[in-house]
Amino acid sequence: MTSPRPLGKKQVVELIARGESLGAYDMRGLDLAGVCFDGTDLREAKLGDCNLSRCTFRGADMRFASLWHADCKDAVFDEAILEEADLDYSNLDGCSFQGARIKKAIFPLAKLPLEAIQDSVRTGRKVKMERTQLNDD
Repeated sequence: MTSPRPLGKKQVVELIARGESLGAYDMRGLDLAGVCFDGTDLREAKLGDCNLSRCTFRGADMRFASLWHADCKDAVFDEAILEEADLDYSNLDGCSFQGARIKKAIFPLAKLPLEAIQDSVRTGRKVKMERTQLNDD
């Protein structure tokens, strides 16, 4: 897939409303807080550094998507296909992953144990990220 030109928030919302694919689109750095991506094709989408807090991705196809360093606080990934997606360095505090497919997905495991993600996949329980302390050294 070739990468289409970058989008703005208004264009993203309009494409979703029309039921169009956002696969391979570049949305890096956008403030998309609260947007409903339920059932949207986001394969290979670039969502790095985005504000995705309170977004819903129920049943979204997010294979190979990059959410690197995105703020996904309180987002819902229930039933999403996250296979081989990159969520490293993302804020996943308060997210749920019930029924999500997470095979080969990259998570910020230094702050969020894989067991917590797997538990959320099974139960729908929201994950809690560990806080890191700054050293005064």
